[in-house]
Amino acid sequence: MSGRMLKIKAREELRNGITTGASAAAAAYAAALFVFTGRRESMVTVQNPAGQKITVPVHEISPCAGGARATVIKDGGDDPDVTHGLPVIVEVVPGGEEIIFVAGPGVGTVTRPGLPVPVGEPAINPVPRQMIRQALQEVLPPGLGAKVTISVPGGREVARRTLNPRLGIEGGISILGTSGIVRPMSEEAFKASLVPQIHMARAAGYSRLVLVPGYLGWQIATSRLGLPAAAVVETSNFVGFMLEECVKAGVQAVLLCGHLGKMIKLAGGIFHTHSRIADARREILVAFAALEGADRTLLEKIMQSNTIEEAAVLLRTTGWGRVFTRLAAAASRAAMSHVYGELTAGTVLLGRRGEIWAMDEAARTIGEELGWLK
Repeated sequence: MSGRMLKIKAREELRNGITTGASAAAAAYAAALFVFTGRRESMVTVQNPAGQKITVPVHEISPCAGGARATVIKDGGDDPDVTHGLPVIVEVVPGGEEIIFVAGPGVGTVTRPGLPVPVGEPAINPVPRQMIRQALQEVLPPGLGAKVTISVPGGREVARRTLNPRLGIEGGISILGTSGIVRPMSEEAFKASLVPQIHMARAAGYSRLVLVPGYLGWQIATSRLGLPAAAVVETSNFVGFMLEECVKAGVQAVLLCGHLGKMIKLAGGIFHTHSRIADARREILVAFAALEGADRTLLEKIMQSNTIEEAAVLLRTTGWGRVFTRLAAAASRAAMSHVYGELTAGTVLLGRRGEIWAMDEAARTIGEELGWLK
């Protein structure tokens, strides 16, 4: 079997998992079933909004004051999910006319506007709420509500490795999922997890945002450059996607701020910056240096450099530092072109230690509007 066939086969054999939302819905259903029928089911089936049935194993069921609790062990499948293996415990206490959600230990509470869940509510997203309600309505008598308390032991610790602290979700993880199913290495799910940052920034009153590639960029932007933390958004490798989402959210301007190795790709029109998708950094750098008039010997040295940082230092120490200002302006133009001119973009190129190598005039203007560079 060829190497390519082996890779395809390995991908096909990756096992899907179950979201925290589906886990909570299954636990709620199992607990309610025990309350009203006395049955302890080891396996239950819930349904996602698309009508797809999801079968979930139940780890434990026991009575509690006024109702019952059930535990489902979160199974992330073959996805590198930080919540994999955590117990999702749901207590269901029938009463009243509505289904009320309560955050137990390990489940976060929303403290800032801009998320799909109101401030003060448990961080249980709309689709999981819908799935839980639907599951309970199959068991609860007509007109009867319930208090649903969801706990995830270990959730507070795991939440530190997510975006929750910066999104204003305090005390634990979010109960998430739009389909109930975790698909291994889902790029779409990762991209979707980045979007709430934009809505949080907009809700905080910012129409000009700072886009950084990752956490290091976030630290440099907020700590070293003094940009407002509430306006700083991580894009990971999905710069183009996040620019499009900024337009949808009514953002007027973005300050692209990151290591020159990432930003150079934008100047060449590459908006998915993972090296496995595209990597033409040296070629772009050579093209822009040539446009500035650099000689062939220098251009060849750039192409032979081991790292883009080495190539950048070479340009700077030989008197060609102005290339980076040209690159910054080109990255901004490319970003604006990517979203058909529906927002303004400026670019700041940073070195490895967070030092500013170059910025264009648009970056200076946006920086001033954000309270930076004054």
